[in-house]
Amino acid sequence: MQRSHRGQSHIRPRSRWVQYLVLLILSFSLLTSALAESPDLIMVLEVRGVIDPVVAQYVERGIRAAHDENASLVVIQLDTPGGLDTAMRKIVQAILNSDIPIVVSVAPSGARAASAGVFITMAAHVAAMAPGTNIGAAHPVDMSQGEMPATMEDKVTNDAVAYVRAIAEQRGRNADWAEQAVRQSASLTAQAAREQDVIDLMAEDLPALLKMLDGYPVSLNGEEVVLQLESPTIEPYAMTWFERAAHGLIDPNIAYILLTLGTLALIAEFYNPGAILPGVSGVIALVLAFIALGSLPVNWGGVVLIIIALAFFLADIKVPGFALSVAGVISFILGSLFLFSPFTPTPPTMPRLSVSPWLLVTMTAIIVGFFTIAVTAGLRAQRRASLTGTHMLVGQTGIVLSDLNPRGVVQVQSETWTAITAEGPIPAGETIKVIGVDGLHVLVRPLQQKD
Repeated sequence: MQRSHRGQSHIRPRSRWVQYLVLLILSFSLLTSALAESPDLIMVLEVRGVIDPVVAQYVERGIRAAHDENASLVVIQLDTPGGLDTAMRKIVQAILNSDIPIVVSVAPSGARAASAGVFITMAAHVAAMAPGTNIGAAHPVDMSQGEMPATMEDKVTNDAVAYVRAIAEQRGRNADWAEQAVRQSASLTAQAAREQDVIDLMAEDLPALLKMLDGYPVSLNGEEVVLQLESPTIEPYAMTWFERAAHGLIDPNIAYILLTLGTLALIAEFYNPGAILPGVSGVIALVLAFIALGSLPVNWGGVVLIIIALAFFLADIKVPGFALSVAGVISFILGSLFLFSPFTPTPPTMPRLSVSPWLLVTMTAIIVGFFTIAVTAGLRAQRRASLTGTHMLVGQTGIVLSDLNPRGVVQVQSETWTAITAEGPIPAGETIKVIGVDGLHVLVRPLQQKD
């Protein structure tokens, strides 16, 4: 019995070690199998609209996130009319220096890669386009609609040509066509771009593109890498809500609307001091407008004209007559026309920007309508007072808003009146007394004078 007991005590530890070894082998096999079957992570970014600093920040952040998550590939779906040169160069640098293969796909059908989009597409490790898309038109333009000085045009064009050729040659693409896109605004359909070695692939949609990319060789940091995308997992990488809001602001029409509404709100605040809401909303709208304008090719002379228009409108509150309002409307219209018409040429990466003619007409009509209603309401109020209650004004006191010499503006019972004094000049800030009414004018004298 004792021998049997000792034999069992020797067998049990050995059997346990065997069990542990078997479990370890099985666990390792399962882990290896799971890793082998794990899907390849594909990070997908969408770039729509003008290439601005917000878009550049979004793309840079997306590439960093793909690196942190050990993604196999980054796909940038592109549809742009162009954008700022500085923003475009940041995106190009991020793509060229990426340790992860980056595919730029001009998609969906109907999309385009114009101006800055040409440079970004050329920089990709793999460039693709969907049927029904186009690429090109990167020639510098003079947004003032005039003739661009030859020396300035040559300087801008040559710089862009050197840059786009360097990118195309690094990626082994058609550098001659890239130069034509800048010098002659050459454009190609997706099929023509594929035939002329401007892009690498044509794919109808993302699944079709990923299928083509499986087993596709790419040059990554000087080494050839074959993409393995047998079981890809697509992870959309979207803009944050703040980025979407900021990107939406950087639009000439949105900036113009904010500028106009902010101006009107401030004017409304001055017409009704103490209302607070118009003033606060006006300041916010103007701040947002200037944030947007700071990222757009703006003729600041146009901005100055709009600010002068605001000054005219505000001065008209203090000065009798309507001449300043008319001058304000004219200044506002001129400022609107010049707002996105800079006198210097824009770079090839920037699309032609302008305010919609219909929006310009609408906003001008709103401005004119606002002052027509405001002036008409003021005249009617004064006319009613003159017809039904002018006797109530006689004997009332008020404050001089603008110097009376002999005509000026006074405030009586919270209403603004054109006043006339026949007893010498009265400076602004003095207290007056109404002694009579003559049509739409009140007759006043200094309060300190004896009755």
